[in-house]
Amino acid sequence: MRIDAHGGPERLAPVAVALPPPGEGQVLLRQTAVGVNFIDTYHRRGVFPIPALPGAIGVEAAGIVEAAGPGVALRPGDRVAYAGPPVGSYASARVIDAARLVRIPDGIRDEAAALMLKGMTAHMLFTRVRPLRPGDAVLVHAAAGGLGVLLAQWARAAGARVIGTVGSPAKAEVARAAGCEAVILHRERDFVAETLRLTDGAGVDVVCEGIGGDVLARSLDCLRPFGTAINLGQAGEALASVDLARLGPQRSLSVSVPGVFAHLRTLPDLQAGADAMFAMVERGDLRPAIGLLAPLADAGAVHRRLEAGDTTGATVLLP
Repeated sequence: MRIDAHGGPERLAPVAVALPPPGEGQVLLRQTAVGVNFIDTYHRRGVFPIPALPGAIGVEAAGIVEAAGPGVALRPGDRVAYAGPPVGSYASARVIDAARLVRIPDGIRDEAAALMLKGMTAHMLFTRVRPLRPGDAVLVHAAAGGLGVLLAQWARAAGARVIGTVGSPAKAEVARAAGCEAVILHRERDFVAETLRLTDGAGVDVVCEGIGGDVLARSLDCLRPFGTAINLGQAGEALASVDLARLGPQRSLSVSVPGVFAHLRTLPDLQAGADAMFAMVERGDLRPAIGLLAPLADAGAVHRRLEAGDTTGATVLLP
């Protein structure tokens, strides 16, 4: 599924492409499941332009190795997954560097492995950015989304108390099932006041949000001293400047804007990091919630639903 110009969902169209054989260090990957992320809409619209037009978008998928080039340990038939650049996962097959791939455990189905970007984002947050301790309180915005569900589950497994924000009663049920002990309907109640009420005025230790703008600014008011606000994207508004005077020294707050692509690029052992995340799936600590399975050819319609906020859990395209 390619775009020939940046723009709306209608730019996504199927195109037949002849792939070359894999070269040194590469494999030909037949993709079986493609994860959808909000960043895909940024690439489609040109907020983050893709390297060349026409071109495919998408940053995560799972599949089966069809052929391996020289210098590759993977063999045909191996099940693998990947997340991150190069952009172009909206495809039934692609040639890709083997170094970007991780093996999928036998107990993980392809649709779940295709959510590796979301899983490794949770891994980044809670092993690298702000490791959690039992008894921590965590506020997760958009707690019924594909990433929000995994963040809530990971935090709960770490012994944290989780509060979620959602936009509808139906999404509140998804968030509760993910481990949120309290859910705030942000269209009906002020999330700052509710968070403080739920914590007896103390606030939370960590806020995870991917909206930016006013949501990030107001999330600072939800934090207790030495708390951390983590921004994971700007789905609603641009990332505004943060007045350092609002952070301390009396409040002693921190703001982090981590990037999962940098996390994947700098992990000393990518397979070990992925294995730690997959192990949580196998134990049942992480239960990827796939709210929508759709044919790859329906990517444009899926983008419309995603941008309208008409999805819960994760979305996976099937080539």
